[in-house]
Amino acid sequence: MARAVAERPEHRAWRRWPLPAVYAWAGGWWLLLMASWLGWPAGGALVLGTVPALWFQGWVPPGWRRWVVLGGLPLLMLTTAGVSAVGPWGWLGIALLLLVLYPLQAWRDAPVFPTPPEALRGLGETVALAPGAAVLDAGSGLGHGLLALRQAFPGARLEGVESSLLLVWLSRWRLWRAYRINPGSPLELPCRVVRGDMWASSWAGFDLVYLFQRPESMRRAWDKACGEMKAGAWLVSLEFEVPGVAPMSRLTCPDGRFLWIYGLGR
Repeated sequence: MARAVAERPEHRAWRRWPLPAVYAWAGGWWLLLMASWLGWPAGGALVLGTVPALWFQGWVPPGWRRWVVLGGLPLLMLTTAGVSAVGPWGWLGIALLLLVLYPLQAWRDAPVFPTPPEALRGLGETVALAPGAAVLDAGSGLGHGLLALRQAFPGARLEGVESSLLLVWLSRWRLWRAYRINPGSPLELPCRVVRGDMWASSWAGFDLVYLFQRPESMRRAWDKACGEMKAGAWLVSLEFEVPGVAPMSRLTCPDGRFLWIYGLGR
């Protein structure tokens, strides 16, 4: 029985996420290149380019990962008016740009989903932080969460950690631009974004960690918070709850989603 479990496809290193998406996109690009050399019309090339995706989608469980495998290449083709508009080498450039924007190791976490501007409304009244408290946005993306956190905690020391260097640059620019446009805003207080792995970076020393991840990440985030953060600190998650853990509070966002608030050692 143990041998059978060890040989399940999801336990094989060469089938682990995000490799099925890489295989599907690379295979689709290669077939697209062949179709271009053969002079195929855009419609035929599109059908041919989706064949690897149809095969490799069976390697991942149902959910957003399967949609990434299935929809990546066709979506890019359709949104840019087909093969003739970009060409096969253009698709390779787009794929390389995506790797810069969203490194492979980050694919195990959530895609880049921005925090809505009013999503953290009421958090500052629910969680009382002392002036100068350290707040981390784990997986800060383009900085939307940092801007929302600044509204909730005007006196906090904010930090974001993001694995994509390009997103780090873009979020720094967005935060700088927000301050330059509104020089009297709370962004005058320290707010920095660093490049790093949110799971490898220490959460010790932070009074509150905020994240907008995915359901599968929440147990891992809770275990990391309990193992590294001090008693009395907070873990806040937009939309996704920690399974089996009762929150200290739950707020309803303007769009109907929940904001889950967990207290450590309380």
